[in-house]
Amino acid sequence: MAGPEPKVAAMPAMLRRRAGFLGRMALEVAYECIGQDADVPTVFCSRHGEVERSIALLRDLARGEPLSPTAFGLAVHNASAGLFSIARADRANHVALAAGGATLEHAVIEACGQLADGAPMVLLVACDMPLPAPYEAFEDCAEQPFAFAWAMVPAAAQPMRLSWQAGVDAMPAPMPGGLEVLRFQLGADAALVRDALGKRWTWSRDAD
Repeated sequence: MAGPEPKVAAMPAMLRRRAGFLGRMALEVAYECIGQDADVPTVFCSRHGEVERSIALLRDLARGEPLSPTAFGLAVHNASAGLFSIARADRANHVALAAGGATLEHAVIEACGQLADGAPMVLLVACDMPLPAPYEAFEDCAEQPFAFAWAMVPAAAQPMRLSWQAGVDAMPAPMPGGLEVLRFQLGADAALVRDALGKRWTWSRDAD
């Protein structure tokens, strides 16, 4: 998702105003995915998170200025998950994680663990933004803004599978890992192989 800032019309304005562009993308797809369903555990994942807010805080520190507690609270990785749960008065478990180039894979593992523990559904939200100055020199793929959400449920069949093996050196990625996997999910290829965090991740599905 890119372009105009998402409206997130389903969220009360007082909370919506706290979210930045990344958070609004994540919240918009989260609302669109599960609608009014309640008590749904959530897994929010982002490789970089609200890094622009973090940079602003670091610059304040460098200038010897006091830090805003509100700005700090909205810079942490679970800020969007917290706003989502507060707005919906939903006390279901929520997790926020980052795992480098394999962020989405680890989020799926976390969501599958919650399903295995008995959750009937888990909302997985993936989002990211390009790194801003002065960190853009560390980009290792063609970063771009995106957000998507999956409502994951236990299934008798396995429409999509994930496996991995250790000891593989990571190769430069053509695009963010989350977008690679999303393209695979929406396409017709039988498999997607990605190298990240010293592992070879293989996404696969049965041929039609």
